[in-house]
Amino acid sequence: MSDPVTNEVAPKEDNARIKVNPPVFFVSAGLILAFVLFGALLPERAGLVFGQIQALVVQDFGWFYVAAVAGFLIFVIYLMLSRHGEIKLGPDDSEPDYSYISWFAMLFSAGMGIGLVFFGVAEPIQHYANPPVGVGGTADAARRAMTLTFFHWGLHGWAIYIIVGMSLAYFSYRRGLPLTIRSALYPLIGKRIYGPIGHAIDIFAVLGTIFGVATSLGLGVLQVNAGFNYLFDAPVNSSVQLMLIASITLLATLSVFLGLDRGVKRLSEINIILAILLLLFVLSVGSTVFLLQAFVQNVGTYLGAVVNRTFRMYAYEPNPWLADWTLFYWGWWVSWSPFVGMFIARISRGRTIREFIGGVLLVPVLFTFLWMTVFGNTAIDLDMSGAAPIAQTVANNLPVALFETLAALPLSAITSLIATLLVITFFITSADSGALVIDMITSGGAENPPVWQRIFWAVCAGVIASVLLVAGGLEALQAAVVTSALPFTVILLFICYGLFRALQMEQQDASGDLSMAESAPPEPERSWQQRLTSIVHQFGKSDIEKFLAATARPALEAFSDEMRESGFAPELAEDSDGLRLTVPHGERGSFQYSIRSRPFLAPSFVWAETRKTQETEPRHFRAMARTSEAETPHDVTGFSHDQLINDLLNRYARFRHTRRLS
Repeated sequence: MSDPVTNEVAPKEDNARIKVNPPVFFVSAGLILAFVLFGALLPERAGLVFGQIQALVVQDFGWFYVAAVAGFLIFVIYLMLSRHGEIKLGPDDSEPDYSYISWFAMLFSAGMGIGLVFFGVAEPIQHYANPPVGVGGTADAARRAMTLTFFHWGLHGWAIYIIVGMSLAYFSYRRGLPLTIRSALYPLIGKRIYGPIGHAIDIFAVLGTIFGVATSLGLGVLQVNAGFNYLFDAPVNSSVQLMLIASITLLATLSVFLGLDRGVKRLSEINIILAILLLLFVLSVGSTVFLLQAFVQNVGTYLGAVVNRTFRMYAYEPNPWLADWTLFYWGWWVSWSPFVGMFIARISRGRTIREFIGGVLLVPVLFTFLWMTVFGNTAIDLDMSGAAPIAQTVANNLPVALFETLAALPLSAITSLIATLLVITFFITSADSGALVIDMITSGGAENPPVWQRIFWAVCAGVIASVLLVAGGLEALQAAVVTSALPFTVILLFICYGLFRALQMEQQDASGDLSMAESAPPEPERSWQQRLTSIVHQFGKSDIEKFLAATARPALEAFSDEMRESGFAPELAEDSDGLRLTVPHGERGSFQYSIRSRPFLAPSFVWAETRKTQETEPRHFRAMARTSEAETPHDVTGFSHDQLINDLLNRYARFRHTRRLS
């Protein structure tokens, strides 16, 4: 069956056994299999190779990571403040699918949940004890430790997520392209995104994502092992860790069967509840006033130092700290960006660009800052006061940092159990969400591929995490992230340019600037009575079905008859929700014009609606038309026979004009 937008041959919808884009799926699976075999059969050799590759990347391309991440943050702030911020990630009448609370919960859980629990104590106490410059163990070292931690977990990382998520949501929900990474490059290379270039982009996205997720799973299992050691005196070794990975991956498959709304969404909400309970407990039993004061001061210090830290390369005083921390984090964020970006794109349909950037950039960051302050400053305060030698313990064993801190507080057994459960639930949501996103990429953008495919990718993430732990532990995890993220960082730069170009074109269309060949065609003339009826009338589903049968179909048939007399071979097909006209043009591709029935929520003044509310709310329907040129869908409800043909002619003329120019 041909896809109505891309003219690509899509997998048959009635085939429930397999639904993949063969080049992406099989090449990605083959490369992952080769990596797994190499790491499993030659673990020592694999660990050595990982270390050498990481050293090469850090030495020759560290500057590139730093400059690129700085550019991403500048770009998203510009978009949020510019006139492009009013554009919706979807049709102009679309509404958000999730309430703000559910949206924020899924953003946080899919973002860096395991990392926060793992590094919430470990990173601040490490920077406090061994700062990149200066003497450790002092009040000044404590201040700088929190600034460095905020820098790694702040605006820069979420800006990377925004680049991918916003691009995917814009090109998929507003321009009608598949929900895959390659779609973001449509303004740059056009339909070549469906060829080898597009396949290569998606393969890099799959590899980066699988290694990013595997790294998080590896960190998570190290901490779960440490928690079980503290709670149940379980041994800490690779055998136990491999058993934990296998067990929790099996739990993740249960979430896979439940799907996004019942599986990931529910676990995400459980995650945020457990995280908030643990946060409030530590805040209340610790030095509450000190922690609140430290939070305010830490945020201010971070904002004051963010520009200097952003471009700090230690060029004049080489320091391995940069590679061990900053470059590892930038690689980790980049490697997670296809996964988290696609995930937040799927849950953010209907929000404006400004709302999307503001929500993703500020809310998770502020919560993260509060988390790092409460846990990091509590650990530092305990160490400085001599209540617990946390810095000495963490120096030899990072995963136990959180449990050593909780042990110095009341009810340590209960809070340690909650922390362990939190890591496990984050583990499950990461594996489930990562498998879902990778499956969408390898299936060509299908939103509901067969369940077995998601299980396959979830198992792959667990197997890779196991191989990396055996091949070198934490160092191998870091090497895999920094290396796999490098090619995708280059792709992210092109994604930024493609999105910027598409937004510029849309603004030119909206302002009526028709001087460019790719500008929007003019709308057919309508009487004021027609326009008023279209605006205020709420059409039912049967009204749109009658319009498609009585007006749209005869108009498209008349156009097809004239095209046949001119020597063309148009095809008019009827889908479950509309009509699709295809006019082949040989090597220049095909022109497609589709009209579909689309439901919308009735206008409302409700601040935020839940998914359940939306499903029970009455809908009104519109006839939405779009072409194969990835333009914004436009409303043709109420058009007459001649007006519909004029609209079709205008867009067909644009298609032929752009083909002549190219």
